[in-house]
Amino acid sequence: MNNSKPIFKTWTPEWLIRFSILFLLLASVLLFALSTADGSAAAGYYGMAPADVQFSLLIFYAAIASFAGVERRFFERIVTKDYLLICILLEILIAYACYHTREIWLVFTFRFLQGLVNCGISSICLNLLFGRLKSEHSREIGYTIFYGMILCVSPLTALFAAPLVENFEYNTLYKAIIFCFLPSAALLFLILNRVRVLKNKPLYQLDWASFFLFVLMLLLIAYVLVYGQQMDWLEEPIIVYSILGILLLFIASILRQRSMKRPTVNLEVFKYRNFSIGIVFLVILYLIRGAFGLTTTYFITVLGMDTLHANELMIYNIVGIIVGSFVAIRFLIKQKLLRVLWISGFALLMVFFLMMCFLFTSEADAETFIAPLFLQGLGAGMVMSPIVMFIVSSVPLSMGQSAASVGVFVRFSAFCLSIALVNFFQLYFRGVHTNIMGRSLSLLDTELPERLRMHQSALAGRGMLKDEAAKVATGLLSKSVQKQAFLQFCVNYYELIALLCLVTMVLIALQPVISRTIINVKDKRPAAAGF
Repeated sequence: MNNSKPIFKTWTPEWLIRFSILFLLLASVLLFALSTADGSAAAGYYGMAPADVQFSLLIFYAAIASFAGVERRFFERIVTKDYLLICILLEILIAYACYHTREIWLVFTFRFLQGLVNCGISSICLNLLFGRLKSEHSREIGYTIFYGMILCVSPLTALFAAPLVENFEYNTLYKAIIFCFLPSAALLFLILNRVRVLKNKPLYQLDWASFFLFVLMLLLIAYVLVYGQQMDWLEEPIIVYSILGILLLFIASILRQRSMKRPTVNLEVFKYRNFSIGIVFLVILYLIRGAFGLTTTYFITVLGMDTLHANELMIYNIVGIIVGSFVAIRFLIKQKLLRVLWISGFALLMVFFLMMCFLFTSEADAETFIAPLFLQGLGAGMVMSPIVMFIVSSVPLSMGQSAASVGVFVRFSAFCLSIALVNFFQLYFRGVHTNIMGRSLSLLDTELPERLRMHQSALAGRGMLKDEAAKVATGLLSKSVQKQAFLQFCVNYYELIALLCLVTMVLIALQPVISRTIINVKDKRPAAAGF
C-alpha cells in the first residue's frame, strides 16, 4: 500500500468505508451457500438429485479454494478499483446466466465460474478491511468478525432465500443476489481511488499447472465423497478411477511443489508442530459443524415446519455465535487461557448434541430448541476464530500464503468428508432401524391392525372411499416408520459427534503447548477462500 494517494476518497468517513466493505463481503458470503439454501426447492426446479445439489455447492467451494493462489497475482497486477469493477460485472453476468438456465451441466459450470470470481471479490474485501485495522488488537477483532460471519453463512443464506423461494420460483434467488451485489459494489466503487492495494508485480510465470492439478483433485474429492455412497463406493468403476485420480494428482502436486524454486505451496509449513496441531482441530471442528445441518432437516421433515420458520429459529444460533465470538476476542486479547477457551467451546458443543439426543421426538414446541441452538452458536463462536488464528500464528510471515493454501485444502476436504459421513451413517442407521421396526410391525403384532383401522377410520371420516383409505393408511404407517428411523439416526449420529467432542477436549487437555502459544496475527490476513 505504498501509494502517495490514499486508497479511499478523503471525504469518506471511516464508518462508511467499513460498512461498504462488510456489505459487499456479506453478499459474497451469501452466494456461497445459495445453491443449498433450500435443497428440495433446488432439486425440484432443476430436476436434480439431492447429491447434485450438494455437488453444486462443492464445485463453487473447489473453484475458490483452487484459485486462491493464482488470484493474488491478478490482484497485484490490476488497479484495485478496476479489479473490483471486472469482478462485479462478471459476477452479475454469471448470476444472470444462472437465472435463465435449467440445464444441470450449465448450473455446475456457472457455479464453478461464480466461485472463481467470488474468490477475487472476497480477496478485495479482506485486503481492504484488514488494511483499515491499525490498532493493537484490531486484527484479532477482524479475524473474529470474519470467521463469525462464515459460521453464520448457512442460516443467513437460508433466511435470505426462504421468503423468496416460498413466493417465487427458485431461480429468483440469482436475481436477488444481483441486487445484493449492485448497491454494495457501487458504494465501494464510488469511494475508492484508482490505486493499488498490493505492490505492483508483472503478470507472468503464473503457476497454472498447479492450479489445474489442484482444481481437478478437489473436484474428484467432492465427486467421490458426494456420489460414492449412492454408487456403493468401490463397486462402481468410476469411483475407483476417481480415487486413483485423486492419489495421482496429489502425488503430482507434491512433486511439483518440491521441484519449484518458488512453490505456490511451501510444504515446509508442516515442520511447525503447532501448524499440524491446529490443522487436526480444524478438521474436527468442520466434522462437528457438518452434523449441525441435521437439526434444520429435523425441524422441516419431522416437526413439519416450513423453511422460513425453521430458519427463523436459527436466529438464536446466530446470537450465540455473536456472543461466543465476543468471548473469544476477550480471551485472545488477554493472550492466555487459550486451552481453557477451546475446552469450554467444545464442551458447549458436546452439551448441544447431548441435549438434542433427548429432544429428537415426533412432536415438540419450537421454544424447546432456543437454548440448545444458542449453546451451539456460543460454542462454535468460541473455537472457530481462535483455531484459525492459532494456525496463522504457527508459521513465519513468509509462509503465510502457503499456510493459507493448506488450510483451504483441509477445510474443503473436511467439509466434503462431513457430507459423506452424514450420508453414510444416515443410510446405515436408517436401514438398521427400519429393519428392526419392520420386523416388530408384523401381522402377529396385535397393535398393528388396530393402528391401520384407526388410520382408515380417520380417512374414511373425511370422505375417502374404503379401498383408497386402506391403501393410504398403509402408506401413512410406512411414513411413520421412516420418520422414526430418521429420528433414531439423528440420535445415534449426534451421540457419535458428542463422543468426538469429548475426545477433542481430552486431546486439547493433553496439549499444554496450546496455552503457551502467543497468538500473533499482525501483518497477516485471512485467505480469500476463508469458507
